[in-house]
Amino acid sequence: MRSSGQHAIRLFQSLEHPCGYWPERAARDLIIDPTDPHLPSVYGQALAMGFRRSGGHVYRPHCASCRACISVRIPAERFVPNRAQKRCLARNADLEMCVAPPERTDENFALYRRYLDTRHAGGGMDDPTPENFDAFLACRWSPTEFMEFRLAGRLVALAVTDVLPDGLSAVYTCFDPDLASRSLGTYSILAQVERARREARGYVYLGFWLEGHAKMTYKRAYRPLEYLDGSRWRPMPAQE
Repeated sequence: MRSSGQHAIRLFQSLEHPCGYWPERAARDLIIDPTDPHLPSVYGQALAMGFRRSGGHVYRPHCASCRACISVRIPAERFVPNRAQKRCLARNADLEMCVAPPERTDENFALYRRYLDTRHAGGGMDDPTPENFDAFLACRWSPTEFMEFRLAGRLVALAVTDVLPDGLSAVYTCFDPDLASRSLGTYSILAQVERARREARGYVYLGFWLEGHAKMTYKRAYRPLEYLDGSRWRPMPAQE
């Protein structure tokens, strides 16, 4: 990979490790050199090539015998909400959104912790420490913003969003587990799509979609949706 100034950036291949989606499978990743000073300038290009950020690492699955992880994105200008998404927008019309710096506070850490302890109990991410929060959601060089959603002043959802000239990357979302009926995860994506449209940023990158994985099914509800076939972005076929 090369930066806009034609500086060659190294790629590393990780050792095999248990897959985060299918634990019985072995996985490997391609990782862009996290120490390279040109990493911020190629990050947008890397997103368009199917990479994803986690903490300070920009990676893409590169498994020997599995190609289940498919990068997907929403073309913001062409997105049309379906009936369920329109109901979600109406249900959350009373929320206020503001953009905050990507910094841990007592308030957002408490929300993050409650979300993980409720939604991911026993999955390895529950009972997080402040250091977990800091290492996972932002890093020194990333163009990260916290999109906060508040109900009567109270923080009820947090969308960790990387802001690039031609797109937004939906890094992570957490929300108040007591408000599950509001579908705040869906709402946060819809809000990011609307922001991308408003700011003419092109796309909202959703990371990876895996066919048949229950936790990834929701991504196909956003239409149109594009997927990376290895070299080109193509329209995701409608579900039968």
